[in-house]
Amino acid sequence: MKRQMVFNRELSWLRFNSRVLEQCSKKMPILDRLRFISIYCTNLDEFYMIRVAGLKQLFASGVVVQDEMPPLEQLNAIREYLHNEKELLEKYYFEILKELNENSIYIKNYDELSRNLKGKAKEYFFSTIMPVIVPIAVDSTHPFPPLNNLSFSLAVKLKSDDDKHSRFAMVRIPRVLPRFFEADNGVFVPIESIVKEHAEDIFPGYKLELCTAFRVTRNADIVIEEEEADDFMMLLEQGLKLRRKGAYVRIQIENGADIELKDFLSSHLKVFNKDIYEYKTLLSLSSIMQIVNHKQLSHLCAPSYVPKILPPFDENVNIFDVIEKQDILCYQPYESFDPVASFIKEAAKDTKTISIRMTLYRLEKNSQIIKALMDAANDGKQVTVMVELKARFDEENNLYWAKELENAGAHVVYGIAGFKVHAKITQIIRQMDDGTLKFYAHLGTGNYNSVSAKVYTDISFFTSNKDIANTDITAFFNILTGYCKNKRLKTLAMSPFQIKEQILRMIKTESLAGKKGEIIMKMNSLVDTDIIKALYEASNKGVSINLIVRGICCLRPNVKGFSENIRVISIVGKYLEHARIFYFKHANPQYFISSADMMPRNLERRLELMTPIFNESLSAKLAEILRLQLSDNQLAYILNEDGVYKKIENDEKAVDSQAIFENYISGIYKSYKKGRDKAKADQMAQKFFREN
Repeated sequence: MKRQMVFNRELSWLRFNSRVLEQCSKKMPILDRLRFISIYCTNLDEFYMIRVAGLKQLFASGVVVQDEMPPLEQLNAIREYLHNEKELLEKYYFEILKELNENSIYIKNYDELSRNLKGKAKEYFFSTIMPVIVPIAVDSTHPFPPLNNLSFSLAVKLKSDDDKHSRFAMVRIPRVLPRFFEADNGVFVPIESIVKEHAEDIFPGYKLELCTAFRVTRNADIVIEEEEADDFMMLLEQGLKLRRKGAYVRIQIENGADIELKDFLSSHLKVFNKDIYEYKTLLSLSSIMQIVNHKQLSHLCAPSYVPKILPPFDENVNIFDVIEKQDILCYQPYESFDPVASFIKEAAKDTKTISIRMTLYRLEKNSQIIKALMDAANDGKQVTVMVELKARFDEENNLYWAKELENAGAHVVYGIAGFKVHAKITQIIRQMDDGTLKFYAHLGTGNYNSVSAKVYTDISFFTSNKDIANTDITAFFNILTGYCKNKRLKTLAMSPFQIKEQILRMIKTESLAGKKGEIIMKMNSLVDTDIIKALYEASNKGVSINLIVRGICCLRPNVKGFSENIRVISIVGKYLEHARIFYFKHANPQYFISSADMMPRNLERRLELMTPIFNESLSAKLAEILRLQLSDNQLAYILNEDGVYKKIENDEKAVDSQAIFENYISGIYKSYKKGRDKAKADQMAQKFFREN
């Protein structure tokens, strides 16, 4: 497809992160805005570690893809975009800082402290900081040291009375130290300002001439030749070690740093000058979550929403009896993740359970699900777990849990060569008293992670439908654990063999329906050019197309004679929109949920699943989710044909889809708690939903 008909992927991602940063301009509690600054900076760290690092490698290799923006052109566009946006970051940061001060919360450097607080900081330095920091001389006998990715350090210029020339050195600030020292209630002192004050104590006999804090970013992508691996776990461990030695791709440094120190760093780190970013703000703003999450400052955050457990998952019910009676669909984090965890924990304890199979992609540090699987394996149940060791930045955590599961007696699979397994799926097999087997399944759009389930919107689907829970899921796990030439399922669709072709086929069907056709797709990213081309063709046939794309969208909407029937919105709010929901008016069934985004990596290089929703009431629930999000005029941005996102402005009633969902689920929950019958409670909730 011609370059002018699709947006560049990297620039589209930058615009998404700009929408994250723009949340700081909204009328929300101070610390919630500070949280968005932290999220923005964390996102940018990963973007530089992976995407920019990859472009640098492509440029060095001379790779240019026809009809795509050349790597150097992309790099220059990224640098220009980020250098310009740096001013906006600084603006929001100092506005928030001013409001914090008005609420008696201060971020102060050492030299701004009172005499009493300086004494506390000095005591903290000698008792806690001095024993763990690492002073490093840099000269002919002390080479410049390798620095860890995202490490935080001070570069210093020193001189003693005996020296004719100044010396350069560094002070590493270990990650074991908190980002801030709390000198008093509401007074937070950046760790680097304390270290800077005591630089001459770190280098006795030398006077400090110059000093600046800096932070480095390295290439963190891991390339593993799986086909050549006899022991994949060992190869991955080697890859993780090599990640620490990736090329430096970015330096962040204090604004106004002396040119000598900048030259000292750039000469050793070999970073292109346009990849050096000077900040008036503090560095390492991703670590400002220390203040955001401070328990005594919770009054400066919006009240937390507590996810609800709704019937049929009442207290004291047998979860398997419930799933046998009906398919169930939950919408997290408005509805609780607890039923998902209970599904696995109850299976582990259940005497009738003979087998538990599941895939794991990203796990929290203290996973109750993993512990339940280990208990089940220790109890003699057949436990098969596909742990994706290639889940980026979760490799070490997943490696640890994979070993723990193996030690407990579980059968652990590490993936399929050349593919990531991104599908979210669990199968429970129980043997009844008469010897028959019953199958139960959970399929989701999000990870089995109770922490992210509180801030990511995702769909969870429970079923005992034999075609899914038995036939297809059994076949799926056989593909994972054994050899299988037939990699196609009957009811579910699996990538890289089925999802893309089925999506294209359903788009084609809507195209044939012309103006009677309708497509709604909610996803994280839209990059795949075949899907984009098919949507353009459907638009030209008159099909109404609404796309809810949170992040990257390479499709160019509203181009006359090409995509004028396509509307693209992005919703950015307190919850990360992560669910994938697809609607095709003339398909049967019409609604699908999926673990896959519309990106080449998901459709061609990963094992993903797309699940059809046959139940009418569950389809209606998905329809409500899509309808309300398409009506959002508070969190939604609309994508214009020039690639710019604009806030949706509407003089009608304000529609904040995330807030309404909280109230919607809370309304149902209160109705049930008051003892009203289910039908009446549902009617009240539906009435509330329609009115909002």
